[in-house]
Amino acid sequence: MGETVDLMQMLEARERRVFRQEELLERYRLPLVSFTMNIAGPMKNSPLIRRGFQAGERLLLGQFQRAGIRCVHAERIDEATGCEGLYAVDCGARQLKTLTEELEEGTDLGRLFDMDVLSPGGEKLDRAVPRRCLICGGDGKACASRRVHTVAELQEKTREILQTALDRLDAEIVGTLACRALLYEVCVTPKPGLVDRANSGSHRDMNFYTFLRSAAALVPYFTRCASIGRESAAGPPRETFALLRFPGKLAEAAMLDATGGVNTHKGAIFSMGLVCAALGRLDRAAWASPSRVLSEAAAMAEGLTEQDFADLTAETARTTGQKLWLEYGISGVRGQAEAGFPAVLDYGLPVLERGLEAGKSQDEAGAAAMLALLCHTADTNLIARGNVSVQRETASQIAELLENQPYPDRETLEQLDRAFIEKNLSPGGSADLLALCWLLHFVREETDGEPARAEAAADRAVECRVDATKNAQERAAGRSGM
Repeated sequence: MGETVDLMQMLEARERRVFRQEELLERYRLPLVSFTMNIAGPMKNSPLIRRGFQAGERLLLGQFQRAGIRCVHAERIDEATGCEGLYAVDCGARQLKTLTEELEEGTDLGRLFDMDVLSPGGEKLDRAVPRRCLICGGDGKACASRRVHTVAELQEKTREILQTALDRLDAEIVGTLACRALLYEVCVTPKPGLVDRANSGSHRDMNFYTFLRSAAALVPYFTRCASIGRESAAGPPRETFALLRFPGKLAEAAMLDATGGVNTHKGAIFSMGLVCAALGRLDRAAWASPSRVLSEAAAMAEGLTEQDFADLTAETARTTGQKLWLEYGISGVRGQAEAGFPAVLDYGLPVLERGLEAGKSQDEAGAAAMLALLCHTADTNLIARGNVSVQRETASQIAELLENQPYPDRETLEQLDRAFIEKNLSPGGSADLLALCWLLHFVREETDGEPARAEAAADRAVECRVDATKNAQERAAGRSGM
């Protein structure tokens, strides 16, 4: 929730905005976009409203870029009186007005955007199409002047528009980042025993392009997982997990259809679908904390191993995972999920991000992260292609290598690749966890900049307020003849 403001505060904010507009018009001699949010009632700002404004600014700046329009100045204010943005733009005022009207009329959140366009001379351009009422769709000015709808009705409609649009946007972002994570995983090269840009590793039934087709086919599923998480966030985590079961089956069918029957991402459908749903269950502010995200995933997967293997016997065990559970107590990805993917949180993700921060390439950091994961998980794909002894010996050898060379060079990785291929070994389970590392990294990138942007906006607000107050005093002094 945000704090309420009174009429005097709103009038003062409007006066400051007008003074600042005049300053920018005088400085740049260019058209100006003044962006605020149409919010009824005494509460003009809140986390939800702020996110709506940020989404609008992304859309606006994105349209500048698309149209080849240069924005020579941008500043933002984030106060109790609302979020504001001012943008001096090097293009014709009428072209600018057409662009802003398209955003106001053609996007889900646009009904809440108030994007005024001022000509270089300070004239406010009129809209070609009158604004529609939020509630009834009629003439907005007529409804407002006659007070057809109550403030409470307008506030509820505003909240509904914001929540619906932002929930959809969040789910689409998660789906996109999950797909990108799968693409980055397969692109990391060299990757011992695995499909990459150089070769197909120890696989004969798939190649690089098989993985691209599979990843593209799974975008709707990952988006749906995030939506399921958001829609069921008020209930217990286990209920969300139960809702993922059937969509997961549909996703597996979509994968097989895209690949001609080849299993490229069955493990990722489970693990990444789970994490996408966890992201959906959480407030966006929590996305920057991998431990919080994976903790939510663990809560969703609680009791999964016992549930899936409770009645398992030697006669009924069919899959490698079932047999390993009976013989060795190896729980595989189920155990990782129940524990909150500790191999990802404690080893893979730190190695990946430390490497990137140190200037390592995506290939170097990604390969090192995958090898770190291999050392700290019982990779069931390795076991399936060899046995438990082979998996343990391989993990031990890789751990020794990483002690001496935390980020192995290309020659070392290529030698490992040849050795894995010769032994027909493929650490596919570790590859799935590497994709999770990429996803969490991308999600953190997506959200980490928001506090910094908010802080910068707050600093800019103080600067603007000081400037506006100073100018107001000077103008007042001029009018009084002092």
